[in-house]
Amino acid sequence: MDRVAAIRSRLEDGLQPSELQINDDSHRHAGHAGARDGRGHFSIRIISPVFDGLSPLARHRAVYAALGDLMQTDIHALAIDARTPLESQ
Repeated sequence: MDRVAAIRSRLEDGLQPSELQINDDSHRHAGHAGARDGRGHFSIRIISPVFDGLSPLARHRAVYAALGDLMQTDIHALAIDARTPLESQ
């Protein structure tokens, strides 16, 4: 399974998003010290009712928890835009 598919699977299973966009930005970081170990740079936009009532920090923690070990094995950097369905309108 490629990295984007693995990220998508974990986030869908863990956070049941109504919208999920994942961008692999790794090509923009070629030569970057953090990219030398083969892990990638990604950005996500995720809309989920799970985030209702959570602070931005708690939302990010929920995303990291859903991704689990991918944060150590496949992801070097992750930009997160996490919103509730009401915030996305």
